[in-house]
Amino acid sequence: MLVFVCIIQGIYLNYKYHTYEQIFIGIYCYYDYDFDYSLNFVYNLREMVVLKGMRDFNYSKIRDQKWDSDILAYIAAIYKEMGKQEQYLKQRSAELEKLVEIAKIQSTEASNAIEGIVTTSTRIKQLVEEKTTPRNRDEQEIAGYRDVLNIIHDSFDTISVTRNYILQLHKIMYNHMNNPMAGKIKNVQNYISVKYLDGHTETLFTPLAPFETAEALDKICEEYNRVIGNFEVEPLIAIPIFIHDFLCIHPFNDGNGRISRLLTTLLLYKNGFYVGKYISLEAKIAQNKDLYYDALNRSQNGWHDGSEDIIPFIKYLLGIILSAYKDFEDRFFIIETKLPAVEIVKKATQNKLGKFTKQDIWELCPSLSISSIEGSLRKLVESGELERKGSGKATYYVRLK
Repeated sequence: MLVFVCIIQGIYLNYKYHTYEQIFIGIYCYYDYDFDYSLNFVYNLREMVVLKGMRDFNYSKIRDQKWDSDILAYIAAIYKEMGKQEQYLKQRSAELEKLVEIAKIQSTEASNAIEGIVTTSTRIKQLVEEKTTPRNRDEQEIAGYRDVLNIIHDSFDTISVTRNYILQLHKIMYNHMNNPMAGKIKNVQNYISVKYLDGHTETLFTPLAPFETAEALDKICEEYNRVIGNFEVEPLIAIPIFIHDFLCIHPFNDGNGRISRLLTTLLLYKNGFYVGKYISLEAKIAQNKDLYYDALNRSQNGWHDGSEDIIPFIKYLLGIILSAYKDFEDRFFIIETKLPAVEIVKKATQNKLGKFTKQDIWELCPSLSISSIEGSLRKLVESGELERKGSGKATYYVRLK
C-alpha cells in the first residue's frame, strides 16, 4: 500500500494507546504493508527531529562569557543600592513599610494592564486589599495575580524553582475562574505575533512546541538552580537569562507574561534583591512597554539554535531594577526630610513631569495622610506653584514653576 506521512506541528496522532507528537518536516511517501510499522516510522522521525532541533540549555557557559562595561556598571550600581536600601530600612522601617501596599496595587494593576486586563483604579485597590469580590473575567484574573503576588511576598523562601511550583503558581493565578488549562503545560502551539493597523498579523517568534515544553521547563529550572547553588553565575545575569528562556519556551496557553513577571520578583527575592516589595517593577515595565518588547524581540532572534544575543534583554531588566532602587531612595529622602507637609508635597511634585494626581503624590509621600496631601496641593495651587485641572475623580495637577 502507498503510505503518505505528513508530520505537522502541533497535531497529535493517537493510535493503539500511543500518542505521536508531530511537527512539520515535510511529506514522505513509500510502500508499506504494515501500518504499525508506518507509525513507528513516524515516531522515529519525530525522535530524529527532536534530537536534531531541541534547544540546548547549559547555564555553565554563561560563566565564561565576557560582559560589556554597561552590564558590569549596572550590576555594581544595583549592589550598591541594595546595600543602601538595607540601611534605609533600619532607619525608617515603619514609614517605608507603607510603600509595600502601594507597590502591590501598582504591580497587580500594571502587570495585568500590559495584557489588556483592566478595571478601575478604585476596584483594583479594593481587590488587592481583598475588600471586594471579582465582578467579571478581568477582575477574576486580577484577583488571581494578587493571590500569587501575596504568596511570593510571604513565602518566597519556601518556593523552589521547579516546573511543579511554576505550574502551581499558574494554577493559583486562575483560581477565581474556570480555566481547564490552569496549571497545565500548553496543548497547542503558540506564537509571538504583532498585529498592524491594516489588519495583517506578523509572527515575530515561534516558541517551543507543546511536546518539547515540559522537558525544556525542567531543564532551565535545573540549570538555574545548579549555577546559583554552586555560585557559578552572578544572579543578576542568571535571572534575566532564565526569564528570557521562560518567555521563549512560552509554556502556557495563556498567562506567560504575567507569570514571567511574578517569577522575576520571586527570583530577585530569593537572591536578596527586595526592591520589588517597595517599588513596583511591573509598573516600571508598563511605563516602558515598547522598550520591553523591543529588548525581548531583539534577544529572541536565533534562540532556537543558541545563537541569540541576550544582552539587550539583560540590559533592559537590569535597568528596570536599578531604576526601582533609585525610586526607593527618592522615597526615603522624602520621608527622612524634617519639613512641614506642604514642603514635603512640594518636593514630591518636583519629581513629577507632566500631569499628576494626588494619588501619585501619596505614593511618593506615604507617611502623609490623604487629607494632608489635599491641603498641601491646595496651598501650592493658591501660591501659583501648581495648576489644578479637571474635576472630581478626573482632577489632576501640573507644575507651573
